Amino acid sequence: MATNTGNMGELLEPGLALIYGDSYKQLGEEYIKMFTVKESKKATEHTLSLTGFGLMPTKSQGSGVTYDDPIQGYKQSLTHVAYGLGFIVTLEMYEDDLYNKINALPTALARSGVHTVEITAANILNRAFNSTYTGADAKEMCATDHPLLDGGTLSNELTTSADLSMTSMEQALIDISNFTDDRGLQIPAKPRQLIVPPELEWTAQQLLKSEKDPESANNAINPAKGIMPYTVNHFLTDTDAWFIQTDIPNGLVFYWRRRPALTKDNDMDSDNAKFKSTMRFICGWDDPRQIFGSPGA
Repeated sequence: MATNTGNMGELLEPGLALIYGDSYKQLGEEYIKMFTVKESKKATEHTLSLTGFGLMPTKSQGSGVTYDDPIQGYKQSLTHVAYGLGFIVTLEMYEDDLYNKINALPTALARSGVHTVEITAANILNRAFNSTYTGADAKEMCATDHPLLDGGTLSNELTTSADLSMTSMEQALIDISNFTDDRGLQIPAKPRQLIVPPELEWTAQQLLKSEKDPESANNAINPAKGIMPYTVNHFLTDTDAWFIQTDIPNGLVFYWRRRPALTKDNDMDSDNAKFKSTMRFICGWDDPRQIFGSPGA
């Protein structure tokens, strides 16, 4: 019986799909350490901020209660983007039993997909100080002048840019502890993790894991030891930029509309079997209080 495209595709699909899936797992996922990952059922995800209330005013005997209204805030819209890539297995490759070459293709495709996701997600941080890429409040993610809905501004960036050190990290933690909501009330924000590129991993280890202060010659204790973990993201492009992610919710968010999978199609004219992977997702940020950063000195 002659081998046709349909037969070839059916025979190859289970094995290639398995290789593709295994490769995806082996490559790992770094973005999930920073982003809240959600499934989406809409073309566009919308978020709308709303203030709470300010302090209660005093109430004299017999007088009425003062009533307040929340202030509607900034609307954020994130529209899904589709990505896709494929490869072709020719009939000649199949006839000549070039399985080593064929089996390498889904691994390469999985690697392409993983890197597409990771780079897209990491670019949210890579562009954190770039005023071309703004959020719902018309400010870049890390700025010294995020407008508050009730007036005033919020800073989630060091006033003076600095490299990662004990001094700069201490100032960042002080600034985080002074975060307020849009009505000016204190928020008990706490550091969740330090995010660094590979070039700063050694510095992060010294700052967060040393028993003694690595920048002191007086044998002083290290006050930062154990204060938070750190994560290294290999897709950050600025070698001296660093970030502290806080426990404030609704910050970095990643929506999956369609997760990647390997599918096949057949070409009657060429006798080729076509394999492709497509995916659809969007990522972004909402509340800037979840990220505090410095681009380095």
